[in-house]
Amino acid sequence: MRRVKSKDTSPELKVRRLLTWMGVGYRLHRKDLPGKPDVVMAGRKLAIFVHGCFWHGHDCARGARVPKANRDYWESKVGRNRARDVEHRTALEARGWRVLTLWECELKDEDALEATLGREVLAP
Repeated sequence: MRRVKSKDTSPELKVRRLLTWMGVGYRLHRKDLPGKPDVVMAGRKLAIFVHGCFWHGHDCARGARVPKANRDYWESKVGRNRARDVEHRTALEARGWRVLTLWECELKDEDALEATLGREVLAP
């Protein structure tokens, strides 16, 4: 697991490229915010998390897959990740931030991704 990146992953870079193309300014991985969101737009009070389906237990085909080897460990690990995600989201919302979670499987449809980002970024 040492090789698993937490920053600059392919899904994250895809979102950042699209935001740059849209002309939106952002900051990365703000350590002063709960969960160090992948993309932060402070002026809009918007925090974006780009989650990998497997690591965060999404309900898609890839996220529902559990390795056969060491099954108890992986179920526990993904469960802790999901609980931590809820804590971070709740803490950010308590501070008045809007939180957008983008899943790795959702990034395949670029038109839908662009629509989602446009709707969330341009929202008041």
